[in-house]
Amino acid sequence: MTKLSVNLNKFALLRNSRGRDYPNVLTMAKRCLDSGVDGITIHPRPDQRHAKYSDVYELAELLRQYPEAELNIEGNPVPEFLNVVKEAVPHQCTLVPDDPNQLTSDHGWDLKKDGNFVSSIVKDLQENQIRVSLFMDPVLDQIELAKGLGTDRIELYTEAYARQFAEGNKEKAVQDYQTAAAKAQELGLGVNAGHDLDLMNLEFFLKIPGVLEVSIGHALVVESFDHGLEETIRQYLKIISRKKDAGTE
Repeated sequence: MTKLSVNLNKFALLRNSRGRDYPNVLTMAKRCLDSGVDGITIHPRPDQRHAKYSDVYELAELLRQYPEAELNIEGNPVPEFLNVVKEAVPHQCTLVPDDPNQLTSDHGWDLKKDGNFVSSIVKDLQENQIRVSLFMDPVLDQIELAKGLGTDRIELYTEAYARQFAEGNKEKAVQDYQTAAAKAQELGLGVNAGHDLDLMNLEFFLKIPGVLEVSIGHALVVESFDHGLEETIRQYLKIISRKKDAGTE
């Protein structure tokens, strides 16, 4: 069954905007976990403009109280980030090639260019008992390179899917992702997905078999303005449960 991991970055951004510990990131994480989510994701960027490295350690401690849930730390593998990840030992680290000046992540790894660099990091994290996922576009030759680097999973970058879905091109939107997921699974890679997934487009995306995890943050926070946090999470879990019942887990 697909697992739901809630990305807390927008809560952290709100906290930082007023210079106070409000909303408290740990409190929001606990509310999500108590509502039944399968994991927590956080993405500290080098400038720590929303999530901070201190959040990583605090969340790692919190997740020990929820043995069924997972902590996923994602980010650009700069040395300080990697040191924090190896000290916190999350269940999963998702490596993302985002430039410090980017507003948000907007592309997957180019492993033809960065493969040697990424390969050594994958091995280092795995030696520290951390599962590794690479943030990838749905490009088959890049996914084949990801397999060659020894990563455990890939996370498909779904912004293009979300954009085309919103334009009414659902079948076209999902086509490349279906093909990419099938290729990854054929190669023995686990498949995660994330970026701009929401209550409107998630169910159609999950027609793709075998998606292990979806990471959702921005949309979930915005949708909580209308429905409340716990009710929004309940709706996501209901969507995922429907796909399981339909035999597409």
